[in-house]
This record gives sequence, structure tokens and C-alpha cells, in this order.
Amino acid sequence: MLGFTMFFMHPVCLGISLVSALIYAVYLGGRRAVRFQLCGLLPMLLLAAVVNPAFNHEGATLLTYLPSGNPLTLESMAYGLAAAAMLCAVIEWFSCYTAVMTSDKFVYLFGRIIPALSLVLSMTLRFVPKFKAQIHTVSEAQRCVGRDVSDGSVLQRLRHGITILSIIVTWCLENAIETADSMKSRGYGLPGRSAFSIYRFDDRDRAALGWLSFCGLYLLSGALAGGLYWRYFPTIKGVPPGPFPISFLLVYLALCLTPVGLNVREDRVWARLKREGGTANA
Repeated sequence: MLGFTMFFMHPVCLGISLVSALIYAVYLGGRRAVRFQLCGLLPMLLLAAVVNPAFNHEGATLLTYLPSGNPLTLESMAYGLAAAAMLCAVIEWFSCYTAVMTSDKFVYLFGRIIPALSLVLSMTLRFVPKFKAQIHTVSEAQRCVGRDVSDGSVLQRLRHGITILSIIVTWCLENAIETADSMKSRGYGLPGRSAFSIYRFDDRDRAALGWLSFCGLYLLSGALAGGLYWRYFPTIKGVPPGPFPISFLLVYLALCLTPVGLNVREDRVWARLKREGGTANA
């Protein structure tokens, strides 16, 4: 989805990807995701849509002239909106990825293929939340002794901030060394080493992999065949509507909504099992 979102500049594809990512983010994060979208993504979307026409003056459809004397074209505005939608969609998909793809899942997928790189990437993925939690812990401890960034003069606050940063950096380095030594002592990455995992590749995974492969290959074929062609300069032009372009868009919509559909289905199954379990216990 990240690759398709970055390379498919068709406005319908961008709209589908952005709306699907927003729906999935709200499903995963709830009110926090809505607050992030309103406070973070919406200003970013508006800023990117406004800034691009101010610097990009290409296009054949002249609308007016800016106070600086540069032309304002319809194509530059359309491209600015498309670029802003792409940026927001990529950020949303990344937020969904970090919420779903935990470090143990990443190690399970790539631990036997690229053990060293998978360990580094899993540590990197979990670095930001652990870093934030540790900063909060250290800040609370420093506040108890009167050395928080909110205490004292400006110079004292700066010193306290540098002290907290030094503590956090030292903790990060020590934690990385301890993790590396621990994994090495357990034989991580050695040939023939077995690894415990709660995940199993079953029939549901095979069905999901087959569906994703079909959608990916179909969309790649459609893109190579020009079924998703769209340009913004020098004039706005895209592939005319037809059965094949519409089929590509429908498959793209189905692909974007796949994670939401899977989660909704699993929630319904889980709710049914709980009802059946409660009835049996009664």
C-alpha cells in the first residue's frame, strides 16, 4: 500500500488510499487517531496544497497572477492537492503499520532470512515508543529533585534538559549493547537455531497471501498497461473511463479496505465466541 500510494498519482487512487487509511487509523486508534488527523494531517494537507502553487508555476491553464507576478495555474493547484493527499496517506499508512506490525512479528517474518537486519529493524521500530516512555520516567524522577525542564531560570532549564538528554542517550546505548549481548548469548542468527513463535502459517494466511498477491499483480499489470495513467503537466490528462480502468480502481479499493474487512470479521467472530462461551457457562 505504501508503494502504490507513492507511485499511483491517479486522483481516484489517491482518494481511495487516503480515505481507507483514515478509516483504518480511526479503527485502530479511536479518538486519538481523530485528534491526530485534525491537529496534524489537516494543517499539513492545507499547507502542502497551498505551498506547491506558490513555487510551481507549470501548467497550461492560467487562472490568475500572484502578487509576485508569477502565474497561478490549475495544473499546479491540482498537483499540489495530489501531492498533499499522497503525503497524508503515506503518513496514515505508516501509523497503521506501527500499530499493527510489532517487533516480534517482524522478527518472525525475517528472523531466519536476515537475522541481523531483522533484529536491528525490530529494535528501531520499538525505539520511539520506548524512548518516549523513558523520557517521561527520567523527567518525573528529575522533577522530584527539582531538576526538571520546568524548574528554574532559562539557563537552568537548559542545563536540566541537557542532563535529561544525556541520561536518555546513555540509557539507549546501554540498552542496545545489552540487547545485542543477550541475543548473541542465546545463539540468535546461528544456522539451525530454532525459535519460539506464537504465529503459525495456516490456511487463513494462505488465503490472505493469495488475495494480496492477486491484487498486487493485477494492479501492477494495470499500471504497466496504462490503465491507471494520469498526468498533471502540461495539461491534466488521464486514461478515459472504461471497463478495465474501473476494474483496476475497484481492485485497488478492495485492497485498501482489506485490513479493515479482516479486523471487522475477526471482531464479529470474537464477539460470537464470547456470546457462545457466556451461554455455555450460564
